[in-house]
Amino acid sequence: MQDRQKQDGQANGTITLYEAVGGEAGVRALTRRFYALMDTLPEAVACRAIHPADLSDSEEKLFEYLSGWLGGPPLYTDKRGHPMLRRRHFAAAIGTAERDGWLLCFTQALEETVPSRQLRDIVLAPVTRLAEHMVNQEQEGDR
Repeated sequence: MQDRQKQDGQANGTITLYEAVGGEAGVRALTRRFYALMDTLPEAVACRAIHPADLSDSEEKLFEYLSGWLGGPPLYTDKRGHPMLRRRHFAAAIGTAERDGWLLCFTQALEETVPSRQLRDIVLAPVTRLAEHMVNQEQEGDR
């Protein structure tokens, strides 16, 4: 069924976001750059602090999630079930500093790995809403 849908989509000139960002190689490049930025940008220190010292498992999970979310193989759900992202992240204190650091890294990684501004805008809008949804802590400056 999925092969048939893919053939139909290609026949009428449509492709998935997954294909538009470069498929597996594009999503890997995006997630690799995202975590490299998280490890190096001072603005991401709060977000980095809520992650494990070794980011390789986090990078793989984000790759798997984005693959399916962008319309590619549903790697994350095949391995782990429904993402339930807010629930899975509730153990981490996520406030505006963590959200802003995460979004900065994602936005910059997207800019560096996806040449099309239009495509970046299409991806970034729902990612920004998702990042907002993940906030589970009110911080001093938020009041």
